[in-house]
Amino acid sequence: MKDISIYFSDFSVKHNFAPGTLGKFVIHNAADDFENPSKGSIAILYVPEFRNTGKKSVSEYIDEFRKSLYNLYIGEWKSPVFDLGVIKPGKKVDDTFAALAEVVHELVKNKVTPLVIGGSQDLTFAMYKAYERLEQTVNILDIDHALDMGKPDEPLSEKNWLSKIIVHKPGYLFNYSLLGYQSYLTSKEEINLLDKMFFDSYRLGEFYSDEKLVEPVVRNADILTFDLNSIRSSDYRSNETKMPHGFYGEDACRIMRYAGWSDKLTSIGLFNFCENKSTLAFDVNILAQMSWYFIEGFNLRKKDYPVGTKTSYTKYTVAIDNFKDEIVFYKSDKSGRWWMEVPYPKVKGVKFQRHLLVPCNYEVYESALQNEMPNLWWKTFQKLS
Repeated sequence: MKDISIYFSDFSVKHNFAPGTLGKFVIHNAADDFENPSKGSIAILYVPEFRNTGKKSVSEYIDEFRKSLYNLYIGEWKSPVFDLGVIKPGKKVDDTFAALAEVVHELVKNKVTPLVIGGSQDLTFAMYKAYERLEQTVNILDIDHALDMGKPDEPLSEKNWLSKIIVHKPGYLFNYSLLGYQSYLTSKEEINLLDKMFFDSYRLGEFYSDEKLVEPVVRNADILTFDLNSIRSSDYRSNETKMPHGFYGEDACRIMRYAGWSDKLTSIGLFNFCENKSTLAFDVNILAQMSWYFIEGFNLRKKDYPVGTKTSYTKYTVAIDNFKDEIVFYKSDKSGRWWMEVPYPKVKGVKFQRHLLVPCNYEVYESALQNEMPNLWWKTFQKLS
């Protein structure tokens, strides 16, 4: 791995932590003793960059977050966790974005999973550009109360980062999923546009009416970007929208655990943490516990993302009336999770190889047995063809 220490400012951990806590488990880096993360590890890094929002960039919350996270007790974890510190703010915002893209690129290339603590959500664009350098098509899952489509011809901001990704050339976005949006905060025209692009969107109400919805959606992502403002104000008191509705704190943690558990997911960002001094002690706890659940899920990975050999899976085929091909499903013998196979034109080579097996649940297989063509199959096929 290239030396990435040049992008980070020095820091020291000033607190004493009890045995068995994350404070004793995490490998802390310092400028004069910087250890590159090892393969199969998690790397926590901080990017307190808010300038594209017009707000002042602050970083005082980082020490409070560390204190909260590192006082939590670890589970039966074997995967190392590195704290790389704070990415130095650039003279210009673009310099910070370039540094983050370079760091995420280097980490992902070397099989290290970055956990980025932002910063405004437009930093997602920098994470996406890391995969451009890898020439890897990606699926992005956006946990958000609204759609950040905005206008692509305006300067990059937390309100239009998605449109910047969509129009960026060359394009490496295969799928985008929006989870947890609230209808009265999102225009119908924007949701219709997502449908036309065969992207996915799920209202907050759908999340709470179907508890089995979220895991396959999370499992399909390469990048997860989490807007903390999607958590209701009662559970995240610095919520800038001041909305009474949103995810409960425990459900935000559940999403993070699923994210950690997914073998496909290779980077994650928690964004729009608003430092409110009067509620800081409360709010860093939700951020710390979400991070804890991600690490917990990461240590529960089964390595059963079905690429290559499928000897550890049970194959099921379903014939549907008036459809010439059979729908093929795979069930993992390790975890009991399901995938659905979608064929793609061979002329496209291996570019979309990672996306032809779509995570699903047993209910999708069951509906196919009832002669219902899965909508998920059609959407994926349209993107592949």
